[in-house]
Amino acid sequence: MTDPKETPSAAPASPTLDLDEEVARASQFVSRIRRALAPIVIGQAYMVDRLLIGLLTGGHVLLEGVPGLAKTLTVKSLAECIHSDFARIQFTPDLLPADLIGTMIFDQATRDFVPRKGPVFTNILLADEINRAPAKVQSALLEAMQERQVTIGDSTYKLERPFLVLATQNPIEQEGTYPLPEAQVDRFMLMIKVGYPSRKEERQIMDLVTDSAEMPTPQPVVTPQEVLAAQDLVRRIYIDDKLKDYIVDIIYATRTPDEYGLRSLSDFIDYGASPRATIYLNLASRAHAFLEGRSYVTPEDIKAVAYDVLRHRVVLTYEAEAEEYSSERVLTTILETIDVP
Repeated sequence: MTDPKETPSAAPASPTLDLDEEVARASQFVSRIRRALAPIVIGQAYMVDRLLIGLLTGGHVLLEGVPGLAKTLTVKSLAECIHSDFARIQFTPDLLPADLIGTMIFDQATRDFVPRKGPVFTNILLADEINRAPAKVQSALLEAMQERQVTIGDSTYKLERPFLVLATQNPIEQEGTYPLPEAQVDRFMLMIKVGYPSRKEERQIMDLVTDSAEMPTPQPVVTPQEVLAAQDLVRRIYIDDKLKDYIVDIIYATRTPDEYGLRSLSDFIDYGASPRATIYLNLASRAHAFLEGRSYVTPEDIKAVAYDVLRHRVVLTYEAEAEEYSSERVLTTILETIDVP
């Protein structure tokens, strides 16, 4: 008889057929979303998958890329695929916190102050060019992102589930922008680097936009109830204890690289990843397994999402910047060094 301790950590010792069937059934809506987006968002499959991970975990996503890479289009189209409320805010330097969360207004009929809720009271919020708004507006999102609630006046209002902030920012412009505070950046589960499409994809984009009088729009193919059920199921995806320890080792290697034989990184890392990174890396790897139709996590799932979870949480020193040592390079060194269970 096989010793349970000898069972590989990539799969559960006794996978339950019921969970496998639940994942196979629940993950069908992912295919519907991908099919709905395919005629509209050309390429960018990586970005779409990471947005789906955010949707499946309730984690907020920050998209960073130069203008024209379909960041806004993808988020808007994804929201249109779901029977839910959607709001878009174009962040500008003159935006006020009240424009985001709402304020108290005087009602002539009742002769009393009543709350006027802002656009943050929605299911999917697109914060477009979030780094163009000043710190007061950015911080107004903190309570909503972390606590899923908003305080207006002396009253606190819960936000409905699902609630997801999908933000975009332009990395190349400095004038008229306000870098996001570290506290707010840490509240984004994933930070996605959006790249250019391939030559073939760019030709398809050109033909789609120039040859069509009207751009296609996706139809709602998913209900909020399906999304919430999938979120609950993702938390039941099996992850072996050895893989949990592997996640903790990765996070600790960003804080104390010397203890993991990474002395060369000590001069390059100023601050390591926060405990939020441990939680998010666990959840994101489960969601990645769900997207693959599996009821268990493998080391490949963890590695696949590690860069998106950690790139904005590892703060580098001035020496690293002088040496042009990026956070991705730091993470690559860590992932290549830490033993995979």
